[in-house]
Amino acid sequence: MVNVECGRRRGAGTLGAWALMLAVLGAGCDPGSGAPAPGEDLATQRQAALSYNALSFNGLSFNGLSFNGLSFNGLSFNGLSTASFAQWFNADPALAEQVMRYVVRCAVPQGQTRSYTNAQTNTVHTWPGLLGLAPGWANGSPPTLAEQQMVSACLAAHANPFGVSVPISVLGRNGLGAPIPTTAEELATFARPESCFFGNVFQGQGLYAGSQNPPLTAAQSTTRACAAVDGTGHPRMTCAPLAYVGSCSAVCTREGTSLSFTSCTVGGVTFQPLTTRVRDADLAVCGDGICQVTESCGASSTYDACAADCGACP
Repeated sequence: MVNVECGRRRGAGTLGAWALMLAVLGAGCDPGSGAPAPGEDLATQRQAALSYNALSFNGLSFNGLSFNGLSFNGLSFNGLSTASFAQWFNADPALAEQVMRYVVRCAVPQGQTRSYTNAQTNTVHTWPGLLGLAPGWANGSPPTLAEQQMVSACLAAHANPFGVSVPISVLGRNGLGAPIPTTAEELATFARPESCFFGNVFQGQGLYAGSQNPPLTAAQSTTRACAAVDGTGHPRMTCAPLAYVGSCSAVCTREGTSLSFTSCTVGGVTFQPLTTRVRDADLAVCGDGICQVTESCGASSTYDACAADCGACP
């Protein structure tokens, strides 16, 4: 459950060190065991609850990687057992824990984990894999260009300016070109097309997001605001350094009637993207009686002045 402060918005913060954050993928690491991660977080528990029997994990994941506070320096290392990794991790353990949770979730397949023992606290941190977008790195090799692109896209897809965890359906291919498995149940549940994400922070080529969602109404809002457009055709929020490129179909291609895009090109550079889908139920609507983190107080019925949910401003 998200603790919402009525009438107050959280700042978007900064994301100035994506390349530093992703330096963890500069070289491979040994595959971890398949044992379940101890102390699963709420998002993991909720993700399991969303299986609906027939709906397996497949491309179903939870976003929530916060933009705020990721502008720190010092992450440059070749593996989880190096002194440089320990130095980076201990500079801000809480933030490093979150970053690594998403790096491993994106890169490593479901059923495997990666662990790090903090020598300062004698604490073992274990992160479960899920999407398996970097199979070569997961097996101990340096990441390929495709794996760099896929993990970059994945981390961009999992970030939102509010740090709020909501489920997303991730479609696309891994670094070897194999499609992320999905089911009819997943596609039916996550029926709202959302965005395309791509880029490569390893090569300093940036991170990009495009939109394919139906425009939000004036009463609707979403924590996924960086790539959700309204009636103006512009995203509700800017989330630098995530650059908005407009409609996905304008810069990306797909094969036939596929629901996912296969490539996106910006500035003459072609990237392998990920495509996301969300649930209509996760949109906030002014008038539903709940003051969401994306809504503000006011004297209207729009998301940014929602009297019905957030009351009048002081």
